[in-house]
Amino acid sequence: MVTHVRAEAQGDERGALLSFLAEQRGGIRRALLGLTDEQASSRPSASELSLAGLLKHVAEVEQGWIARAKGEPPAIKRDESNWHECFQLADGESVESQLAYWEKVAAETEAFVRAVPSLDDTFPLPNEPWFPPDEAVSMRWLVLHLIRETARHAGHADIIRESLDGATAFELVAKEQGTSRG
Repeated sequence: MVTHVRAEAQGDERGALLSFLAEQRGGIRRALLGLTDEQASSRPSASELSLAGLLKHVAEVEQGWIARAKGEPPAIKRDESNWHECFQLADGESVESQLAYWEKVAAETEAFVRAVPSLDDTFPLPNEPWFPPDEAVSMRWLVLHLIRETARHAGHADIIRESLDGATAFELVAKEQGTSRG
């Protein structure tokens, strides 16, 4: 899991954007290290958020945005009636299965972003009340939006994990790298 994004090769804007997205994905994955599904699904604060729920949410959101950019519907249609379901594991789902799904989504994101002719190409925003009508956004906007969305939830994940067992990002990075900090 990336903890530092190296400078991009000269002119590789796509690579730089995808590297920052990978870095933020790593923050959420790291927060899940060593936890059971039960621990990852627990909600240690007044918030409805859990680590497992954040994982499921960011995977669904990323898949949905890439689908929209391709002119396809998201794999899972969410609205007010079922929005809460994207923040909790359903029967048959596990942290492991959601991580595998997210890995597949991430590979599709990278392939798509690298294949679009230009980051200046646009696609229409969905016809939803929270978006301006008849507006289009660029592929660059799309990747920046995914970085922002994932980073925001990676911050939530840090707080939730520390609330669960006191583990901080520094300790989780050291654990991941097989070193100790002390």
